[in-house]
Amino acid sequence: MSKQHGKILYEKNSHEQLRPASVTKIMSILLIMEALDRGDITLDTQIPCSENASSMGGSQIWLDSTETLSVHEMLKAICVVSANDCTVAMAEYLAGSEELFVQKMNERAKELGMNDTTFKNCHGIDEDGHLTSSYDISLMSRELLQNHPDITNYTTIWMDSLRDGKSQLVNTNKLIRTYEGATGLKTGSTSLALYNLSATATRDNLSLIAVVLRAPTPKVRFAEAKLLLDYGFSTYNFKKISSKGDFLQSIPVKKGVESSVNLVFDNDSGVIIKKSDSSEIRQELILNENIEAPINKNDVLRKNELLHK
Repeated sequence: MSKQHGKILYEKNSHEQLRPASVTKIMSILLIMEALDRGDITLDTQIPCSENASSMGGSQIWLDSTETLSVHEMLKAICVVSANDCTVAMAEYLAGSEELFVQKMNERAKELGMNDTTFKNCHGIDEDGHLTSSYDISLMSRELLQNHPDITNYTTIWMDSLRDGKSQLVNTNKLIRTYEGATGLKTGSTSLALYNLSATATRDNLSLIAVVLRAPTPKVRFAEAKLLLDYGFSTYNFKKISSKGDFLQSIPVKKGVESSVNLVFDNDSGVIIKKSDSSEIRQELILNENIEAPINKNDVLRKNELLHK
């Protein structure tokens, strides 16, 4: 899937419901980032660890119920080593309990159109009925990267440490070290789910999301994701037309304190085409000339249409 437009470039069994394992944490991370955006927490907010969180097992950093870590440290542990204990601690802090947090995860999944998904927990340890699909994983991966690009400050860490160097972290996503342009995003594996990965990368303004589920080995998981990304980068181009924040023009406003308002692009604008496609790209902007106040910053006045033929 292309990050820019959500266009599927290749798919196979993309709606088959499977166990996601720790790829689940993409949704947990998304809710954490949205809480940061709302100001509910900051990166410096100290998060306590409950007995429940410390008892998670699986991938963890061995949180102790007497210690606290900042949101920044929690995100680092979740993104780099897939720490179950940190994920549960964050869920409990944000929603009051893991159960309430999982409700929010499912609500957000429905908003994103993740119709193949039911979350039973926030970490991905096997549980009956905890299912999603490669398509749905690409949807939440895209939402995270599109609206919270700062997450790549964590997902691209190869090695780091916590607790004054006492806890060493090495990324579970080997593509971060070996694949040009890799930006993340999340691995997952259990004995039942086998080996899963949402792999993301950017080259020449083209950002891709490759999801692999139920690979038989870690080696196959990374190799298949690499094949998908290679296919995307070798076959498609992203033709950039304008950048987020670019000034378009001023337009008159009726009945306002100010006589005009400036239009700017709210996102990078462009189109994805096959490299073999010689189509001409045309940008078409249709503006309503009868715009009346009040108009607030970030109001959407018109959509930008990009056509190629």
